[in-house]
Amino acid sequence: MEMLHLRYFVAVAEELNFSAAARKLHMAASPLSQRIKDLEHELGQQLFDRSTHHVTLTPAGEALLPLARDVLERVGAIPWKLAEATAPRRSTLFLGMPAGVHPDLRDRVNALAERVGARYELKRWPGTTADLVQGVHEGKLALTLARLPVTDPALAQLPVMSERLGAVVPAEQFAGRDSVSLAELAEFPYVAPPGEITPAYFDQLDHQLHELGVRKRIRLSNTGYGGTSEVISSGEAFSISMLDERSPMHGYRLDNVIVLPFTDFRPQLDTGLLWRHDRADGDLRGLVAAAKEIFAEPITT
Repeated sequence: MEMLHLRYFVAVAEELNFSAAARKLHMAASPLSQRIKDLEHELGQQLFDRSTHHVTLTPAGEALLPLARDVLERVGAIPWKLAEATAPRRSTLFLGMPAGVHPDLRDRVNALAERVGARYELKRWPGTTADLVQGVHEGKLALTLARLPVTDPALAQLPVMSERLGAVVPAEQFAGRDSVSLAELAEFPYVAPPGEITPAYFDQLDHQLHELGVRKRIRLSNTGYGGTSEVISSGEAFSISMLDERSPMHGYRLDNVIVLPFTDFRPQLDTGLLWRHDRADGDLRGLVAAAKEIFAEPITT
């Protein structure tokens, strides 16, 4: 039995769809199906019940799934466990930082680095939430700040900040206003930040807006947050971003753009500190303990 067979099995078991699992694995569905059949033949057990429209796990498949996940997790942990075992006494560790981290949260990151400085050199590593979460899962990052929700069961989460969001609107149309209702924006297209850089929360927010009557959309790609501001400043759309003026996200605002609180809607973006469960009682025991103390009280803006 090869490790790839277990990876293929877990992917199909999680998706319960061969085509979706094949896309996730960057391969064609036909060879994936054959690899699963090879594994079933080797184990002498049918792992999936297949029909034209449904794929379900058999009792054997349900029994194998936690075993396969455990094996893959253990093998995946070998690089970082080996690196930690052979590391010098003062280890260099990386903490992931998504875009737009509030200065109050940065202060706590700095406090953590100072607290553990005798044992660890804690360096910051930038990236999107998805990339940073994957980095922690793979052991490349010790910790990360991440925009919630994050659903990886291998990771522990500590809520550290909740930021109220407001409507990013053209200043000329809303001059002199100190708030805005969602109903007033129903005829404006909503422009979300490009999908490749936004956390999963904004997908949920998009769905909420649709349910609340905001149906028009402008989709951007490969433009960054500045592209969103360009569209809004022209008076054609609105978006949603951090309300607090101290948020670094306000650095992307153009002159003809303002952020107003909603009167009938209260979106908020939550940020968590994440680490692997299996490292909290191992090589990161001291770092995680210090982080739990420093980030014990979540920040609210």
